[in-house]
Amino acid sequence: MPSLSILFSSSSSRLIFLSKTLAKRTIFSSLSAMSINLNAHAFAGNPIISKTPKLHDPLSPSSAFQSLKTQLLQTPENSSPLFKVLPFRKGRPLASSSITGDDDVPSWHLGWISLPDCKGFLGKCGVELSEDSLVYLGSKAEEDVVYWAVDVSEEGGLVPELGSKRFCFVELRTLMVATDWDDSSAMGELAIAGHARALLEWHSLSRFCGHCGEKTVPKEAGRRKQCSSELCKKRIYPRVDPVVIMLVIDRENDRALLSRQSRFVPRMWSCLAGFIEPGESLEEAVRRETYEETGIEVGEVVYHSSQPWPVGPSSIPCQLMVGFFAYAESLEINVDKEELEDAQWHSREDVRKALAVAEYKKAQRTTAAKVVQMCKGVEKGQSLSTDFNVESGELAPMFFPGPFAIAHHLISTWAYQDVPSDGVEADSKQPSSSTSNLQHSYSPKD
Repeated sequence: MPSLSILFSSSSSRLIFLSKTLAKRTIFSSLSAMSINLNAHAFAGNPIISKTPKLHDPLSPSSAFQSLKTQLLQTPENSSPLFKVLPFRKGRPLASSSITGDDDVPSWHLGWISLPDCKGFLGKCGVELSEDSLVYLGSKAEEDVVYWAVDVSEEGGLVPELGSKRFCFVELRTLMVATDWDDSSAMGELAIAGHARALLEWHSLSRFCGHCGEKTVPKEAGRRKQCSSELCKKRIYPRVDPVVIMLVIDRENDRALLSRQSRFVPRMWSCLAGFIEPGESLEEAVRRETYEETGIEVGEVVYHSSQPWPVGPSSIPCQLMVGFFAYAESLEINVDKEELEDAQWHSREDVRKALAVAEYKKAQRTTAAKVVQMCKGVEKGQSLSTDFNVESGELAPMFFPGPFAIAHHLISTWAYQDVPSDGVEADSKQPSSSTSNLQHSYSPKD
């Protein structure tokens, strides 16, 4: 390879080279800074696991588990701490829903039930609730409450019993779309439900030891498992599957590479993503996945943020989406048709137009209303893609995942990176080093 002195022999060449290098660094410094002010992603910010109590605290997993065994044997009056249980059926949390306020805005809530009520409901189905079937989720010291989850997938009789009380088991993805991302309380409940689903799915997958094949038993109030064999006693911890998700940007910072998978609803485009392989760094995974799926070579990689993602298939209990901006060193696309349906470069202007007309708030409220109907016993089928229309009623040419997904924030952060807080646009090729106003991501057009 020729030396830099040969490649840039003249002063003007050196200045051009340095100018492009500094511009690229400014672009990525600006993009990286923009992640600082992000609100919590969906499924992040769990309010009951922010701090794990000390070992001898009555709300700690070990102490709460001992109290749980006592309360299951008897139901003492004014028992402390108070136990609340969230039942799950086939990966779906129990939920209730209502329409409140002057604007008749629908909202959903997790279907917490007391420990005595949980015992009673299961007792009517001929099932005795045991301490090993409950999984510790967390606690709130200020309320003296400990929260648990239980899988009741095998108890079909619970559905009509709970349905008569306006409870319903709802797909977590549906609740995700129905959640008002401006409501911190609702986002907290979604995070709790995601954490619980991930733990219960992991328990279902880890019933046997992968080392010797013997049965496993729950330990630490369900926060880990252990092989039952005295010769093995292998410890097993909850599984997390890391995934890189990246918005690839061209060298001029004018266009972003977006892709479609065959399973996407019509007109939806998103970022590239892929699982990390053993022995691979995050940056290496970004470059490998981008090249394998689109043939694009990636150079610089900049971290943005991460998001727990417990709404994948049950065989992958909890993905951790690790988001990046990636700088493309080539432009020619060669799509791997086994991985993607299509991949194209999209201009910043086209991305902004798509963000401006997509009715994310309408989709959220429509789905929240659907949850209300489900909890009333009336379930209406509707494609969520029909909610992403422009005001005139015409279909938008394309849209992106809603604000519940990290892909949305990667795309919108880049699209509005040159819009400072005063609303005056700067040159996108010479982005300001100031932090971008991310309000665009959270206040889409109704």
